[in-house]
Amino acid sequence: MSRRILRSETVLVLALSLGASAMSSLISFVGSVTKPGGLKEQAANLNSSFAPGRPWLDLAWQLFGITTALVPVALVAHLLYRERAGGMRAIGFDRSRPWQDLGRGTLVAAGIGSVGLVFYLVARASGANLTVVPESLPDVWWKYPVLILSAIQNSVVEEVIVVGYLLRRLDQLGWSPMGSLAASSVLRGSYHLYQGIGGFVGNMVMGAVFVLLYRCWGRVGPLVAAHALLDIVAFVGYGLLVGKVGWLPTP
Repeated sequence: MSRRILRSETVLVLALSLGASAMSSLISFVGSVTKPGGLKEQAANLNSSFAPGRPWLDLAWQLFGITTALVPVALVAHLLYRERAGGMRAIGFDRSRPWQDLGRGTLVAAGIGSVGLVFYLVARASGANLTVVPESLPDVWWKYPVLILSAIQNSVVEEVIVVGYLLRRLDQLGWSPMGSLAASSVLRGSYHLYQGIGGFVGNMVMGAVFVLLYRCWGRVGPLVAAHALLDIVAFVGYGLLVGKVGWLPTP
């Protein structure tokens, strides 16, 4: 494919997914900064109810949101198959090394999770971050299964598009490795800007680490596993601990 087609395709994929999320996050951040009161007095809600008091309708909306968020990933898979690159195998998102991917992902999650929690607490205390509320779902039977599905969806969308797909296309367009690393990590930070400056910086650093690991391993699988574990611990852990421990910030 020509460079023009590759550029157009990349822009369209991002516009349908995390590029649009980055613009939404920027608008949200401007709204938070211009709102009276400090950032830490405001809340960034990640998983909340779509139909309070109507659990079955709420569940339908939750599953609808998770499913439709994965459509850009299906588009990426289609584009990679059309390219005759082997589909998702081209970026290392397949079932050829499940235990190795999970093992590496677990180690990455353990390292990033501990550092990330400390960074978030410091950023919020300094007033550079909103209070992140990982979940505020009603206490119904499907709460934790939905949180786990949401975490997996987040990890697949972000790592497949922002690491595997984007780096492949930027390499094909002749970008330098450092330029690709900067583009991927800044994009990751930008769609977390709704959380505040801390969310932007922390996720940008995480994005740089993930790009380096992808270059080393040539696989998105471990990154998806790491990201999923990080989000599962954050979502489920918050639900289990909120109101029971004093160190966990709440709105």
